[in-house]
Amino acid sequence: MEGPNMDMLNNEEIAKAGLADWRKLAQGLHARYLVDDFGVGARFITAVGEAGDALGHFPTVSIGKGYVDLKIVSADAVYRDGEGTEHIVEWVTRQDVDLAHRISKIAVEHEIGANPAAVSVVELGLDTSRSATIAPVWAALLTGDAEAQGHGSPSDEIRDATGRVPNLWFGNAGGKSGRASGSTSRSTWRPKSSSSESPLPSPRAGP
Repeated sequence: MEGPNMDMLNNEEIAKAGLADWRKLAQGLHARYLVDDFGVGARFITAVGEAGDALGHFPTVSIGKGYVDLKIVSADAVYRDGEGTEHIVEWVTRQDVDLAHRISKIAVEHEIGANPAAVSVVELGLDTSRSATIAPVWAALLTGDAEAQGHGSPSDEIRDATGRVPNLWFGNAGGKSGRASGSTSRSTWRPKSSSSESPLPSPRAGP
């Protein structure tokens, strides 16, 4: 899929979408739905999968006792920097918002309530002026995979593609730009309107 649907959205655009069940945390949209038992959760996930089939886009799913956790993110979102250069990044796009809306409708149909307050994402931050130098070491320590450096990001940020460990992003130590050492820090590419954690409107009441 290409075109406007793959442009990354800033947090204001996501908030205006009215995704009451969801929270924008780190790179993606996250939701927790409360289920009475595993069977209810399994049927819900099956319906979510059918919605994903229709859109050609799927969430990451985790199911446990009493809950189903979902994460939606596009691995090929388009980010344009200040010079107009396009970068492929991992972020929320219109297709993610569309899928989130469909999943929320499915939850209503299955009489399943959301608990956005229970959603959280842990990230690590490290101030440095030499992220390009130290990022390979952190990638090896955290993930054992050199490809984790810059995964889904034009920066040196460390992201494990399997989601096993928290993301590690680099700030600008002493107010110096990471570009001075040949790197790009998070603050040089994130839209001014975006932050790593931004709550969306209040959740709807559950059944």
